[in-house]
Formats: sequence, structure tokens, C-alpha cells
Amino acid sequence: MATNWAAPQRPNTYAEQTLINAILNGTYPPGATLPGERALAAELGVTRPTLREALQRLARDGWLTVRQGKATAVNNFWRDGGLNVLSALVQHGDHLPPNFVEHLLAVRLQLAPAYTKAAVVHQPEVAAAQLAPYEQLADAPGAFAAFDWQLHRCLTIASGNPIYTLILNGFADFYETLAQRYFANPTARVRSRAFYADLATAVAHRDAAQAETLSRTAMQDSLTLWRETEERGGG
Repeated sequence: MATNWAAPQRPNTYAEQTLINAILNGTYPPGATLPGERALAAELGVTRPTLREALQRLARDGWLTVRQGKATAVNNFWRDGGLNVLSALVQHGDHLPPNFVEHLLAVRLQLAPAYTKAAVVHQPEVAAAQLAPYEQLADAPGAFAAFDWQLHRCLTIASGNPIYTLILNGFADFYETLAQRYFANPTARVRSRAFYADLATAVAHRDAAQAETLSRTAMQDSLTLWRETEERGGG
């Protein structure tokens, strides 16, 4: 019988992930400088060319500033990072600040109404098809989390602006995990099903303005409900 072996991590990927973890756990905090190339390569157990490749990738994404003839500086990634930093952060959940999810939901509150409206303007039939199964949605956190992710992703694509999709994809690995926590609350499932129903009606009538309003209300409601749920959990 064949054995399913996990694919080994490439040395440059290993070096990159190890350095990101070291930045996030405070080993090399923002403002610090990294050890020299020879010492750092030995510390990581990789060759110097492999290390250089990892450093260049991290510099490209905003984690580091590589300076010829000078020590490599660790950036303030919250200020200097890009979408790839967001993607990396959600894969290192242990190092996320306590208000990260709330900030994420606040961003969605600003973006979702715009891409929902645009989707109804540009491709209402696509949005309608994506919404159609909401009535048969199982009353379970996992089912709602998967449906909600696919809906928002579909709306960003149908909006005609690919930047919305890139932003959403930046936290793809985190979205359903977060959503399952949110949809564990029965109230969240009831309110979201009502939102899907109202949005389906607005899409059927090609009412982009109403779809925008519904999305804004639902996103604000989800942010408020998340805060209430976390406060109760913390108490």
C-alpha cells in the first residue's frame, strides 16, 4: 500500500518562514538588524545563496530592508508590508494582536458594500447563482463559513475590480477559521440567512443600491455581534 509522505519544505521557504516567525515572536523585532549573512545562514542551516533568496523575498513583501554593504534591517511590517504580509500573518495566528479580527471586520465593512454593489451592476446573474443555495444551507457553523467565503469571493470577482479579490485572498486561510467561530453563535446564522435572503431579492431586482445598503448593514451587524461575543467570552 502506498504511503502518503508530506512534501519536504524547500530550504528557501523554510528560511523565509523561520525568519518571519523570528520577527513576530520578537527575536528580531522591528527596528532590529539581522546577523551577518554568514552567521545567519549557519544559524538557519541553509546555504548563503538560499538565504539571499529568502531575504530578497522578505524585502519585496516589506518585512526587511536589504542594504548593500550594511546590515539588513527589520521593518515595521504594519507600515511597510503589503498583501503578502497579511497572508503570512494569518498563518501565524499565535502572534496576532488581540484586535486583529476586529480590524479585519472593520475593513470588510468598508469594502463589502462597494464590491457587492459593483457585482450587482456588472454581473447580477453570477451573484444570483451564488446566492441560490442559501435556503438549503445546513444550520451548522462549517456550512455557513464555507458559504459565506464563497459568496464574498464571488462578489469580488463579479465586481469587475480584481483588487478586491486580491485583498480577500490575502486572508483566505484565516477566513473560514474565523467564520466558524463567528457562526458558532446561532444568532449569527439566523441573521446571515436573513441577509442572504434579502440580498437575493435585491439581486433579482437588479437593485444595486439596495444590495449596497444591505451589505453595509450586515457587515456592521457582524462586527457588533463579534465584539459582543468576544466580550462575553473574555468575561
